[in-house]
Order: sequence, then C-alpha cells, then structure tokens
Amino acid sequence: MTQWVYSFGAGHNEGRADMRNLLGGKGANLAEMASIGLPVPPGFTITTEVCTYYYDHGQQYPADLMASVKAALGLVEQAVGLKFGDTEKPLLVSVRSGARVSMPGMMDTVLNLGLNDATVEGLARASGDARFAWDSYRRFIQMFGAVVLDVDHHRFEDIIEGVKLDRGVAEDTALTADDWKIVAAGYKDVVAEATGKPFPQDPEAQLWGAIGAVFGSWMNTRANTYRRLHDIPANWGTAVNVQAMVFGNMGEDCATGVCFTRDPSTGEDMFYGEYLVNAQGEDVVAGIRTPQPMSALRAKPGEKPMEEVMPAAYQELVRVRAVLEKHYKDMQDIEFTVQQNKLYMLQTRNGKRTAAASLKIAVDMCAEGLIDEKEAIKRVAPGSLDQLLHPTLDPKAARKLLSKGLPASPGAASGVVVFNSDEAEMRSQKGESVILVRIETSPEDIHGMHAARGILTTRGGMTSHAAVVARGMGRPCVAGAGGISVDYAAQALSAGGNIVRAGDLITLDGATGEVFLGSVAMIEPKLSGDFSKLMEWADKVRRMKVRANAETPLDAETARKFGAEGIGLCRTEHMFFDPARIGAVRQMIMAEHEEGRRAALAKLLPFQRSDFTELFRIMAGLPVTIRLLDPPLHEFLPHTDEEIAEVAVGLGVEVAAMQRRAADLSEANPMLGHRGCRLGVTYPEIYEMQARAIFEAAIAVAKETGTAPIPEIMIPLVMSKRELDITRAQVDGIAAQVFAESGTTIEYLVGTMIELPRACLTADSIAESADFFSFGTNDLTQTTFGLSRDDAGKFLPAYVEKNIIPKDPFVSIDPEGVGALVKIAAKKGRRVKPGLKLGICGEHGGDPASIQFCETVKLDYVSCSPYRVPVARLAAAQAALDSAGKTDRTA
Repeated sequence: MTQWVYSFGAGHNEGRADMRNLLGGKGANLAEMASIGLPVPPGFTITTEVCTYYYDHGQQYPADLMASVKAALGLVEQAVGLKFGDTEKPLLVSVRSGARVSMPGMMDTVLNLGLNDATVEGLARASGDARFAWDSYRRFIQMFGAVVLDVDHHRFEDIIEGVKLDRGVAEDTALTADDWKIVAAGYKDVVAEATGKPFPQDPEAQLWGAIGAVFGSWMNTRANTYRRLHDIPANWGTAVNVQAMVFGNMGEDCATGVCFTRDPSTGEDMFYGEYLVNAQGEDVVAGIRTPQPMSALRAKPGEKPMEEVMPAAYQELVRVRAVLEKHYKDMQDIEFTVQQNKLYMLQTRNGKRTAAASLKIAVDMCAEGLIDEKEAIKRVAPGSLDQLLHPTLDPKAARKLLSKGLPASPGAASGVVVFNSDEAEMRSQKGESVILVRIETSPEDIHGMHAARGILTTRGGMTSHAAVVARGMGRPCVAGAGGISVDYAAQALSAGGNIVRAGDLITLDGATGEVFLGSVAMIEPKLSGDFSKLMEWADKVRRMKVRANAETPLDAETARKFGAEGIGLCRTEHMFFDPARIGAVRQMIMAEHEEGRRAALAKLLPFQRSDFTELFRIMAGLPVTIRLLDPPLHEFLPHTDEEIAEVAVGLGVEVAAMQRRAADLSEANPMLGHRGCRLGVTYPEIYEMQARAIFEAAIAVAKETGTAPIPEIMIPLVMSKRELDITRAQVDGIAAQVFAESGTTIEYLVGTMIELPRACLTADSIAESADFFSFGTNDLTQTTFGLSRDDAGKFLPAYVEKNIIPKDPFVSIDPEGVGALVKIAAKKGRRVKPGLKLGICGEHGGDPASIQFCETVKLDYVSCSPYRVPVARLAAAQAALDSAGKTDRTA
C-alpha cells in the first residue's frame, strides 16, 4: 500500500533529507532538522506522488488520502496539546508547497488555517491576547481568499489601508483588536461579494481547499514559466506541508525572519538576513514594513539588530546556523519564527547565491574541511560562470525596458545605436561605444560586430549567425527581438510606442535578452584566486579536452587565457570577409573558368598563410582544427551594382556578364546547396589554396619556434566516403608538394565534420578515410529536425511551452534524435578505427547539459566559443565525476 503522508517533529520523523524527490525539499529538510534535534513545529508532508496522481486522475485524490491526513493531523494535535477546529484550544496550521527543487515565490502558501468566527474567540482566550487573535484571523481570510478563492488581493489591501487612514496610523502594528475585527469583517464581505458565498467556517473544508490550491499552483502560469526557464519537469510535482503554527505576531517578544548562513552575494562567512518583531512571514517579503538586520555588524545607525533586541533567540540561531552548515555541508537559507522568545525552525534549504558567492563558498568550505575538492567542483553551476566573465547590469540601477528577445550571448553593454557595420566601425574608431542593430546579420557584418560593444537583431535564434559570432567574440547579443521594428531608411527602430533613432543610447542584457532605453549602470567582472583554484581542481578530474572555436588572433589569445587546449574549429570563411580580401574572394567566386579562379586565389594565398601563421604561433604546438571553406557561395556574391561593377573590372569582363553569373550562382535553398566539400569537389583549386596556406604557415612557425604546430584539416559537409577521398587527395597532394619545396615535413591530420544524418549512418565507411570526426551539431540539428536555425526562433518557444520538445535543440543537444545519430557515428567510426579522435564543435560544445551527453559518448574533446571555455572545463569535470559515480554505483 502506498504511503501518501509522512509525519515529522515531536519525535515522530518518517522522512529524511535524501527523500526530497518524494517529500519535496521543504518536507525532507523539515524531517531532517527535526531528526537532528532542532526546534521544528510538528507536522506532516503529503508526497509529490499525490500531486502526480492528482493531475493523472482528473484532479482527484487517492481514495485513502483523507484517512492518512486525518491520522497525521491527530499526531500533531497530540504533540502540541491542541485540537484542530476546537473552540477553546484551537490548533492552527500552515499549508505550504514544497517541490523537490527550490522554486521561491512560484507556488502558494496559507497561514493560520483553522480560524473561523468561533475559533478566533478561543484563540483570544487561550493566548490572552485578542489583538493577536484577530490579527491572525484577518491574515488568514486575506491569504485564503487570495490563494484558494481567487479573490484579488488588492481588494483586501484597500480595506486595511482605509482603516489605517481612519485611525491616523502608518504601521499595521499600531492597530488594535477592535480595528482588526473591523478589517476581518470587511475582508469577509469582500469574499462574499467576489464568490457569492460566505467565507468558509469549516476548518476541515479550509484544509482541503488549501491543499488543493497548493497542488493547483504547481500548474499556475508563474510556476510553468519558472520550470521552463530552469528545465524542471512538470511531472515532478510538488509536495504539500501541513505544520502546526507558531506565531511571530504575538507581541514584542515574537518575531519572524529569513537568513543565510553566509552572504549570498559575496560568499563571505557572515550571518546574513533580516527579521521583523511582532510579524508573520509574509510581512518580511511583502515590503509593508522595513525589516531589520540580524547582526550588529550589519546594522546601520537607527536600526535594531536581532542580536541586541533578542539576544537569547539570536544566540540560539547562531548555534543552529553552525549545526546546519556542519550537517548539510552547504550554505543554508533559513526561515524562522520566535514565539515568546523561543526559536522555531520553519525551513532550511541550500541557499541560492551569485556565481561569485558560489565560487567562494565552495573553495572556502573545502579549505574548512567541510567538503573535498570533488564536491567543491560539483557545487558551482558551470553556466553561472558567465556572470564572472562578462560585465553585468547593476541590479540596483534604474532601467526602462524597451523590448525583449533571446539571450543569445551573455554580458551587458550600452552604446549608441547604429544600423550598419561600416558606421559601427567608423564610430568605434573614434572612441564611441556602439550597439549594432540589424534585422539579421550576415558574414559581411563581421567588422561591425567586432567594432560594436553589443549586437541586437530582430530575427534569428540562439544559433543564428549573430548569436554564434557574438559568443565567439565575447560580445553581448540579443537576437530575435521580434517586438522591435527596424527601419533602415529612417535610421530608427520602434517598440512599444517608443522610437529610438541612430545615435540614441540603448543597453543590452545578453544574459536575459532584455533591451533598455538609455544607459544602465554596470558591474565589471572580477576573477578571484578562487576561480583559478576551482579551474585547477576541475582540470585534474575531467577526461575530455576543451578547445575553442577561434579564427582571429584575439579569439585565440582569449581562448588560451581561459585555458583552451587547442582550437577545435577555425572557420576560414570569416577570414574572407575582411575588406582587403572580399574583392578577390568575389572575383574567385564569379570567375567562370578555373584560370580566373586561380588568379584570384593567388591574391588570397598570402592573407590565408598570414592568418594561419598567427594562430599557430599563439597555440604554440597545440592542435588547431581548420575547417576548409564551408558556407554557401551566395554569402560572398556582390549585392549592389557598385560591387558587381568592381568585380567586373577585376576580372576584365562586362558588367552584364557578371550580372548573369550572379543570377546563375543564386540558390533557392543555399544552406543545402553549393557549399562545404561540394565546393572542393567542383572547384578543387579553392581547397588546394587553403591547404597550401596551412602547410606553409605550419612549416614557417615550426622553423621559427622549434615547435611544430599540429594542423587538423577538416573537410565540411561530407555525406559519403567518396567525397572525402576526393578532397583528402587534394590536401595530401598539396602537403607532398609543400614538403618537397621546403625540405621539411610536419605531422598533420585530415578529418571531416559530421553534420548530416547520412554521414552519421555511414560513418564506418567514412572513417576509413578520416583521421578524426568533429560533430558539427548546429547543422546536424538543422538537418535532423528539418529546421532552419535562423527562422525556428519564431515558433520553437511555443513548442517548448507545449512540451512538444523539452528545450530548444539549438541550445542544448537533443539526445533522442541528434544525440542518437552522434552515438551511431561514434560507434561505427571507432569500430573501423578504434583510435579515431572524436570531438564536437557546434554551439553545444559550450552547453553544460550537452557536455554531459558528450561524456556519455566518450568524445575526446568539446570545442566552444573562447568565453565559454571555463564553463566547458567545469562542465566536463562535473560530467566526469558523474560518470565515475555511476560506474561506482553499478560496480
């Protein structure tokens, strides 16, 4: 028979901290605190399984639940010597939610449950304090009315404000028992008017109404949104905790508060929190009264710290703080009540904290011997490191929201709006901070994106061109801000009735996707010694290497600074858009014969050789994976009449001929068209030039430094072994020529980018000709799902919201489809070549969940944008520890 209810407190503890999946975090920790002797009011927890049952059975409860709740309530009555619904000594209870992971403020709570017109009089007599009793009753009516009966809480606020105005007082604490009776009567009238029924007087009906409201709040809008943002499955459900009330509102020797065992902002080992005398919990968070500090050290002039006002209760809380940290071995977020100078613990949970605090607490607790290095590694969320690597908006700064898009690249930036890349570059050279605003970016915007402090687009998703390039550059980016309309002709954007013109200031928050009018104050990142220490520990335990996606010297230097162990993806096409080169590139593309293409490529060879020379120098003997030209030809085509005329002059042909050639090269679906290795097959001279530049640069750097680089030449978009054979032969042939010319040989590898489903399914055949595979999961996701990553942002959020897919597959790898193909390719490839090197270089290489998947497939490395390298190092370490833990458990 299923146990639906678990009791805690008064020596009857059926739960433990490790039962959070069943009891929720709050219920599990209440039982745990009670079991280690802390003062916890008795109560019981209705399990998360009841919530799941409730939604699976048309919002009906299990048949035996009511009897289980009645029995558990009886144990509470015995423990406190009070009876639920009794008119002389009434037991009052709180009803609180409790999911397995903390969802602060997302679900509902009801306090003082059990009060009615009769029991309030009994409470007044039993306590000897009518004011306290009626204050509790009006609180219950308001909370039950808002949470259970869905009455607008503002209607209650209007009544209490009216009474305070009549009495000429500002604080709730100044109202008398008679005042609270008037407020309570007004509240009941509001409920009757709103619901058409009198306020419920039956305590048992109140209890089941509150339990149903908590289960119902699991599916409310804010909870659904929170779960979506934090990847919390809907089928986890919430528990319900019913607990005997203790009262912080019985007078001046009573209080309520919330505190942290360490500072959640800085991680400093200092008791941190706030409390209120003569109050209940909602008063602290509602902002109706100004809370006071816990510690005298934190107190400002005129404030009354708990340490001085309630010294005995404070010292007991300090003792509890030490007990909890030693027991849970983590910083705790505590809720407490003091009733007539006696301390009661209402909740403890691992406290939420900033990235800086998370880092410091983990390292400090390791030094204190509370945890070891491996546990310290697990304590820091890899994604939170973005807060340490990029500027962030000052949380205290004023701001006015203009619109919101996708948080495509973290960090914050303010600057003047510009609408084209040339202007961005020009104004940046004059020392101005600029935000480049485009409907969507293209490779030709590279120079403007590099010059800008931040990038804003109205189209595109998390793996759009703007998002990918911005992350690689470390630029904040908000993409797909569909609420913004851009008018290039008018040099203005508009959103929500606001018009922003070129030259006006805006601020981007790339971590949230928000766009603000004007300039918002920022906080610059600070990397402490704790960061280096944690990274050192992570590097000791991780199995996978971490490389960077980089094609410029700045990218490469940034990657090395953050600990990259090589370059996993150098996109050579980004080098081609430099203004000094684009003319020759267009001549090469537009030439109708090989002779013209080779002439143009000869102009590009010195540039490419110089590019690779710089990268090889910076990487100093580390592997550098260079992807040969990949993008569709249309990206390089001249667009304007002026550009077409310029190419015609360079090639010595008529403009009309160039116009015809441009039309011939245009494609209806270019991302699935003439690109990748298809260029190498049809125009072999392109890959030959690039291979020559690579080998000549590598040999030059080997002679210069005495350390030979390790080029890994990657053929993109291969779908068959024959394609790789043809293009590999070109590379090997050029290698032989350069080695003969220079009298020097170097080690190199030739592999392929696996980014098509067919390549995954025929990986055993392709592996015969490949030295390595690198999974290009951006394109593999597109081709597997049949989605355009630049357009899917318009509907993917709806798919996530409707649970069609759990998350955006361009942000985190889809394990069932794309992941399955990766597993197939890895298994087939290594069956043919057991030592085949396997890596991933799509945007998923910087996503912690995707890195966890990569560990299960036993890839050799992940590659990500330079600023994500620390994130990937920590995520890879956590994945290795998790994998080792699973192995230990199954051994």
